Amino acid sequence: MARINIGVGAEPNDGNGDTLRDAFVAVNSMTTEIYGADFVDYDKLAGEFTTSAAIAASDVDFSSAAVFTKTITGTTTLTFSNVETGMVKTLVISGDASLAMTGVTTLNGDYSGTASKNIIQIVSTNGSSEMFATISNVA
Repeated sequence: MARINIGVGAEPNDGNGDTLRDAFVAVNSMTTEIYGADFVDYDKLAGEFTTSAAIAASDVDFSSAAVFTKTITGTTTLTFSNVETGMVKTLVISGDASLAMTGVTTLNGDYSGTASKNIIQIVSTNGSSEMFATISNVA
């Protein structure tokens, strides 16, 4: 249903607006549509918000999953694609090797090759040109 304009007249009490009844019929009509609408819930979210994916090579495609996993065996540099402002992604990385992340400024924490897992949360504040990470180590 389209928005219904309620006539209010040109000035208060000028007699040119909708009647009180007509105004509330319009309000009821619009709120009935809102409350009857199919709201977005978890089942309707795209995979980029609900799935986990293994990082096959070194590129983390922000449009493909919410959580990314990888076990590194040698020096690894991760790159990031399809990054949009406001996106937040979680990386679960393990492996006793060196990790670098292209274009990411780490705000807190350091990667630990001896930790069982490193939980890295990356947020984009300006597409791929401004990304920040926080790293937590799991014993």
